[in-house]
This record gives sequence, structure tokens and C-alpha cells, in this order.
Amino acid sequence: MKKNILCCALLAAAAMAQSATAQDFDDRWYLTGGLGMNIQDSDRNTDDTLFGTLGFGKMISPNWSVDAEVNYQNPNFDGSELLFSQYGATIDARYHFIKEGRNWWPYIRAGIGAQRSEEEFNAFPSPLSPGQREDTNLTAQLGVGLQADYDRYALRGEIGTRYSFDDTSIVAPNESSFGDILASVTLLVKLGDLATVVTPEPAAPQQTCADLDDDGDGVNNCDDKCPNSVAGQAIGPDGCPVALTIDLKGVNFDFDKDTLRPDAEAILAEAVSILQKYPQLKVEVAGHTDAVGTDQYNQGLSERRAATVYNYLTNAGVDASRLMGPNGFGESRPIDTNDTDEGRAKNRRTELNVQN
Repeated sequence: MKKNILCCALLAAAAMAQSATAQDFDDRWYLTGGLGMNIQDSDRNTDDTLFGTLGFGKMISPNWSVDAEVNYQNPNFDGSELLFSQYGATIDARYHFIKEGRNWWPYIRAGIGAQRSEEEFNAFPSPLSPGQREDTNLTAQLGVGLQADYDRYALRGEIGTRYSFDDTSIVAPNESSFGDILASVTLLVKLGDLATVVTPEPAAPQQTCADLDDDGDGVNNCDDKCPNSVAGQAIGPDGCPVALTIDLKGVNFDFDKDTLRPDAEAILAEAVSILQKYPQLKVEVAGHTDAVGTDQYNQGLSERRAATVYNYLTNAGVDASRLMGPNGFGESRPIDTNDTDEGRAKNRRTELNVQN
């Protein structure tokens, strides 16, 4: 009989373990209610009896729980209607052998408490009989069990012993303590919802002035000493507009020619370098002649000279969208006199006129 009670108590908690969902450390408060069999110490000469418990508790770490519990049992003396009523309160700690991925586990229990005994007796011909002895005694509890967890509910099956340090018993005057065996099944009802663990998103990298270019001039805010430059301006390394002149003096042509001289190619190569350094820069390609010849002829010649420089620049990698023209101005814009050979040589030229 006692073996059957033990097996039922231990297996009840694991009965539904295959269908429940395992969960992590759950620190919600819970209420408990249990029912079991109290196998009485034979020294009392009382019958085994049912007992009930009520309590509350919580997990205080991933493996430890603490419970407070009250209990009640009311056994009869063997073959008599006299009672040895017992009720008390305990504080118990349980260590749970939890394994990740499994929703049931064994545990061990230890605790202390106080037990109230109300012992009826009839020791005729004693003048005190019939009577009732009442006393409160310290108790100690030890036990083992299984717990199965089902989110908001849990089930415990447990067997253990409770020692009551009672040395004033009338029916067992030579005993100083009684040890009862307790086998029980307890239901836990958890209060509230399980707190959701929120994993914080990684913080976005903090931008610094080195990552920003508010005026879009290609110079970061840390280095930009002119933070309000206008789009299209030629900008220096410090972010400030620069006065830029592309000097093509020396890009002159032989009389009545539109082909570049070797010395002119070196000057144009430098102009290409400047245009590549300042990609936002736009220029007009303008051709000019001296005053020798008709206006119509000189106009055509100036256009051919402008086209020669234009083609040089585009072949060197300058995007055509940055070049205005090629435009020819004939003899209309001299920069020197046309009365001397030297002056006329200067007027036979091509210019890059900065437009921004």
C-alpha cells in the first residue's frame, strides 16, 4: 500500500511532461494547493490519514525556489474515536535540477516550521481524563520530488519526512519526536504573465563631423571652414571657394594653323590636371585669331582652333558636359595689338573661361 502511494506521488508530476513546453527561469509568484497521504509515526498509535496544504512561493534563481505553506491532518487513534489533530506552517527551500530543453526535473527539499498538536486522551482512572493536550513544536522537513512545468501551471509529486520535536505527548510519554512520511501531489498556479525578454537592438553608430557634409561640397564638416558654400563653386581642401583661373597662355597657334604645337600640349596637360582636381568646374572653350584675313575666314579658323582644344580635353578624359563650346570669336576679342608680329601671335590663341 505504502509503495503504491509513493509511486503515484512521484509519477503524477511527470505524467504530461511530453506535451508541455519547456521555459527559462520564471520568477513569477505562484499559489500552491496539495493533497497527500500522511503515514503516521507508529509511536503515536494513530491511523494514516489524508492531509492538505496551501501556500505560495517563487523561484528566486534558475535553480532555487522558496515556499511558505500551511498543512492540516486529523488522524484518529488506532481503534478509537479520539483524535491527534495536527496543523502547522513551514518555510521550505527546493533545489531544482533543471536541464535546458526539458520541462520536468527532479528536486530536493529542506525546510523548518512549527506544528500544533491537539492530542485527545482518556487515561482512566487518571483524574485528568478525558482531556486534550495542546502544544506547538518545531519541525524539520526533508524530501525529494519531481516537478513538471506547463507555462502558467506546474505540478509537483513529492515524498519526504517531517520530524516534529514533540516531547510532551500523553500517549507516548517516552518519545521526544515523531517522524511522519508524507507523499503528496501539489498544483502550482503562477500569477501574472511571464515577463518578455527584449533584446535591445544594437545602437546605431554615432555620426561625427567627419561623417557629415552638410553643404555637399565634398569636404566633411570637421575640415570645412566655409560650411555654407554654394553648389557649383570651385572648392579648396578647406571647404572654401577658391579663385580659380586656368591660364592657357602659351597655347598659341602658328599663322593660319589650327594644330597644336608641342609646347601647347604641355600647357593643356596642366589644364586637364586642374579640371580633374575640381570635378565641379565648368569652362568655356573659346578660340581666337589675329586680324589678318577676312572676318568670315577668321571666324571659321577660330572655331577650328577651339575644336582642337575641345577634342584634346575630351580625349584626355574631361567629360563633355563640363565644357561649353567649342566657341569661336574670330578676331573680335584681341588681347594685344595686331600691328606687330608679337601682338598678333598672342591674339592667335584658345582660352578656357571659367563659368562658375
